[in-house]
Amino acid sequence: MLVLGVETTCDETAAAVVERLPDGSARILSNIVRSQTEEHAPYGGVVPEIAARAHVELLDGLIARAMTESGVGFQQLSGVAAAAGPGLIGGVIVGLTTAKAIALVHGTPLIAVNHLEAHALTPRLTSRLEFPYCLFLASGGHTQIVAVLGVGDYVRLGTTVDDAMGEAFDKVAKMLGLPYPGGPQVERAAASGDATRFNFPRPMLGRPDANFSLSGLKTAVRNEAARIDPLEPRDISDLCAGFQAAVLEATADRLGVGLRLFQERFGMPRALVAAGGVAANQAIRASLEGIAARARTTLIIPPPALCTDNGAMIAWAGAERLATGLTDSLETPPRARWLLDAKAQAPAGFANTRAGF
Repeated sequence: MLVLGVETTCDETAAAVVERLPDGSARILSNIVRSQTEEHAPYGGVVPEIAARAHVELLDGLIARAMTESGVGFQQLSGVAAAAGPGLIGGVIVGLTTAKAIALVHGTPLIAVNHLEAHALTPRLTSRLEFPYCLFLASGGHTQIVAVLGVGDYVRLGTTVDDAMGEAFDKVAKMLGLPYPGGPQVERAAASGDATRFNFPRPMLGRPDANFSLSGLKTAVRNEAARIDPLEPRDISDLCAGFQAAVLEATADRLGVGLRLFQERFGMPRALVAAGGVAANQAIRASLEGIAARARTTLIIPPPALCTDNGAMIAWAGAERLATGLTDSLETPPRARWLLDAKAQAPAGFANTRAGF
């Protein structure tokens, strides 16, 4: 089974060809990603219109390159998968429309993939992981704990009531004058900082639910930065270290609850899986090792290149769905918001619609 995957939900334009073998394993035949970091850096964040225009300019060339590198012709494809949401609607439209055109011209099945499902299934692309398992999804737009029970079968155990984790990292970087993209800059600064200098809150600690909240922590960083302004390099490093330490402690607590809820409802997870751009943070990856050990389960984190947005994860999700007989019509609409667990309810205090994608 050969599937072309297209990803355009935010500021990465990506295309890939993945082969799903009869035994359920996978081979990535090509995986091309073009980041738009330079285009958005002057604005300190992603500008939706600029992102959509860049996707229009880049996508055809990336698809051609992905097909050439894979050695696969369009007539050999078993399916064409595109991220149909959630995300910035202009970009989603570009990718989904392109995939529809390819499917129509070549008579190939279309698979409209939920971007979050692609993250949820990525560990099955890199590891022979069986269901069920517990997913910790942390990125610029999402922070969720999800029970992954099967293809198309997901239960959200926790989410953020305000800022997503990656969003909080980026906003802290911006308020401290660090360059875009901010998450890696905060991690780099924190490595040389004193995490004990500032007494930042640990949001939601001890709560019986598995939800996150990061807005108050972000505000605490801003208040401390304003109090000691002007900031010296040491101040910035200490603020970043204190912020990251608070995130790590809160994450450990929230995931501990999430794993307990998983066990109560579904039994022992086969693994704790981390996905999304935040999973590339080395401090968070190290912390997750301890969390998984305490829960007596295995930790699986895909390679960093597959944690961030890419076409291979979309192609693989398309292959997984196609293997179960799931395809979509050419009338399938693009979606700015799309819950992974359709039955999930917004938690009390829910304010940020991005977190409810």
